[in-house]
Formats: sequence, C-alpha cells, structure tokens
Amino acid sequence: MHFNRVHIEVTNICGLACSFCPPKLQPTKTMSLGFFEKVLLELQPYTKSLAFHVMGDPLTLSNLFEYLELAGKYGFQVELTTSGYYLKKTPIEVLFHPSVRQLNISLNSYNKNSLNLSFEAYMDGVLSVCKDKLSKYPKPFINLRVWNLDDVLSEEEFNKLLFEEIENFFDIEINLDAIYTDKIKSLRLASKVLLNFDHYFEWPTLTSTHDSDAMCYGLKSHIGILADGTVVPCCLDGEGVINLGNLHETPLKEGLNSKRATDMIEGFSQGKAVEELCRKCSYKDRFKN
Repeated sequence: MHFNRVHIEVTNICGLACSFCPPKLQPTKTMSLGFFEKVLLELQPYTKSLAFHVMGDPLTLSNLFEYLELAGKYGFQVELTTSGYYLKKTPIEVLFHPSVRQLNISLNSYNKNSLNLSFEAYMDGVLSVCKDKLSKYPKPFINLRVWNLDDVLSEEEFNKLLFEEIENFFDIEINLDAIYTDKIKSLRLASKVLLNFDHYFEWPTLTSTHDSDAMCYGLKSHIGILADGTVVPCCLDGEGVINLGNLHETPLKEGLNSKRATDMIEGFSQGKAVEELCRKCSYKDRFKN
C-alpha cells in the first residue's frame, strides 16, 4: 500500500472562521514534535509526500521550522497549505525550507472572514512571497487557490478585485468569463507559480441529507492523520468520524489492514460507499466522470 501523500494535521488551529468551513468540534490540539517524529517513522514505507493540513493552518506554529527539519531528516517532501493571513509573520526561510515542495495559499479565505486586515495588506503578503520565490527559491511551487466558483457567480465581484491585483503584479491578463464558462482548472502566472480554480464544496457531515454511491481516492491516493493521532481515510474527515485507530495506541499498519479499512477499499473498487460519512459526502461525486 502506497499513498501519493499523507495529510498530517500538525495543528488543528487556523485562527480564522471561514464561512465555507464547518465549525470545529474537536478540542484545540497541536501535535508534539516527539509524536510527529514517531508518525514520520511509521509513514516511511507508505509515502514520501506530506501535506501539513486537514483543518488547521501550519503557519500558526511558531516552531514550524522544527517540523520541517524533521520531515527533511526522514526524506519527506512537504506541502504547506495556508489561508495567507500569516505569511508576513512567517520567515521566508521557513516557507521555503528545503523540504517544502509546494506552498498552497487559499485566496478565497479573505472575503469569508471579518478580521481587521485590509485586502491590500493581505495581497501584499501573498505577492511579496511570490516575489521572494521567483527571485530566490526556484525549487518549490506556489499554488494560489481560488476555490470559490459556483453557478450563481456569488464571488464574481471579489474575484474581479483579486484578479486585478494578480494581473498587475504578474503582467498577465486573466479572462474571468472564460474561467467560469470553460471551467479552466489552472493558469500559469510565472515559473512554478500557478493560479488554481475549483468550485465550492460541502464538507461531509453525518447530518447532511446528501446520499450517493461513488468511488473515492480515500485510502487509495491518500489518508489523513489528525492532530490527536487519529488515522482517517481522507482529508475531509476532520472530526475523525471514520476512526481507523489512533497512532498513540495502534500501529498504522494495523489500522490500514483493519476490516473497516478493507471494507471501504473493496466498496470503492465497486463504486460503493460503505461508510455513512462517505455516503453523505458530495465531493466524491466529482469522480464519477
């Protein structure tokens, strides 16, 4: 069993309250460095790629450098996913640590919060990081995410403002109409700097009325490990509903070979969702075609 990446929630603290995210039910938690190293040792046979994100923002950690040092020590490449609010507070040497392969910045988080930060100040942080990457750090990617598209164009005005800033900085023209009508997934802004588009999605919950069968890449391309050590089959199970064991108590191999996990894998291979949370997840319906 090998995964394209494993999502490690080094912290479930993000400092924001984006309206498109579900309310956090789990207690506030940051994975200790000692336990994080234990997790890395268990993951070595399964992947070489980590994503420091499920629900939290890794840039809230004052000692993020130490987590990246450990990841690099054991040969892992890391994706950092952030709202962008903490870019100015994070040293550039941390953002582009040698173990960082990609920095994902969720631009659509700005207009879904009411924090005291102007749009200009927010974008200055984002674009300053892009400038530093282009001038000093050729290796890593920056992926600017705009995951707020929908059929009613609810964020069209914000996106116009956003794209104007990006156009001016990168000296590029962005056709907003084409993005919506042609469903463009990404644009290259500069060397290893991409603008990525996607639609809003609904986080799965047991209270959802959605119900469907479909295959999913959970337990196939990736798994997640929450800040408290709970192993989950995918990066959208931020509350640990589908608990495949806790690494404080159960070896990863045991959880991945459990009946619950193997039943899920067998079900997905037949296009069936056997877990209730999976049935209520609408994100998997994107894979039908």
